[in-house]
Amino acid sequence: MMEQEGEGNTEASGAFEHGAKFPSVDLMLEPRSPLLPLMEGLWQLTLAWQPDEHQQAQLQQLYAFTLAGNRQFNLTRITEPAEFWEKHLWDSLRGVQRLLENEAEGRGQKAEGEGQKVEGEEQENYLTQNSKLKTQNSFLKVIDIGTGAGFPGLPVAIAQPNWTVTLLDATRKKITFIDQVLAQLGIANATTLVDRVEQVGRQKHQRQSYDLALIRAVAAAPVCAEYALPLLKIGGSAVLYRGQWTEAETRALESAVAVLGGAIDKIEAFTTPLTQGDRHCIYLKKIAPTPNEFPRASGVPAQKPLGS
Repeated sequence: MMEQEGEGNTEASGAFEHGAKFPSVDLMLEPRSPLLPLMEGLWQLTLAWQPDEHQQAQLQQLYAFTLAGNRQFNLTRITEPAEFWEKHLWDSLRGVQRLLENEAEGRGQKAEGEGQKVEGEEQENYLTQNSKLKTQNSFLKVIDIGTGAGFPGLPVAIAQPNWTVTLLDATRKKITFIDQVLAQLGIANATTLVDRVEQVGRQKHQRQSYDLALIRAVAAAPVCAEYALPLLKIGGSAVLYRGQWTEAETRALESAVAVLGGAIDKIEAFTTPLTQGDRHCIYLKKIAPTPNEFPRASGVPAQKPLGS
């Protein structure tokens, strides 16, 4: 499994929406917080995307606040600037690379279209193509399951300001930290939720309501599938962030998702750009309703994974 210090937690005693009154976390910044590397060439080369000036400033602030939060409780052991960029920021956005690429293509086509006059059938085709790109990528409803210190959900919310992102974790202190970061960074398209994911998956207003589920370093892949698929709309997608991956894991996951109304859409193997670490993103597709008995009772999916 991909290493993620201070990883997401899926256990808690109750649900509390964004803005709940928890004890605050001391986010007093150091006078000279380390600076993240800009990595302009690597962003573009590896993701076909790069942050604009405002997004870069938000990512820098996120790094600074994460360092500050570490003083109070353990969020992550990944604190060196280049390592934080690769293992938390880049890695988070790698899972939604295809959507980032399409958005970049849409911007490029728009710019090209604005620079030339198109008429008749050519204009109609141009508008149709851009409408499809907008439909695919804009205004997605996303849930980050077991977000931990906010990864991958916070970088995704920064990179995709038109998406709405729910950051779900069962550790109240971590959600308290994230609530303060959202306020400090002015991120208006994300909200938080403290609860067990098994309970959230059974709530009528949550079940089958998301377009995209992200789940990173939380549990074995079949367990992640049982957490994610009940929350997805038909046609929605889940991204499982993994380190090493084997054929045996593929077989177990195939068995699990078949029961849950899903299918494996794609398995992407890649290496990280700085340290060449092995990574995989497993993309699941929701193709049918998840049976009502899933997710099973709290704790059962992890104790008795489907497909095992």
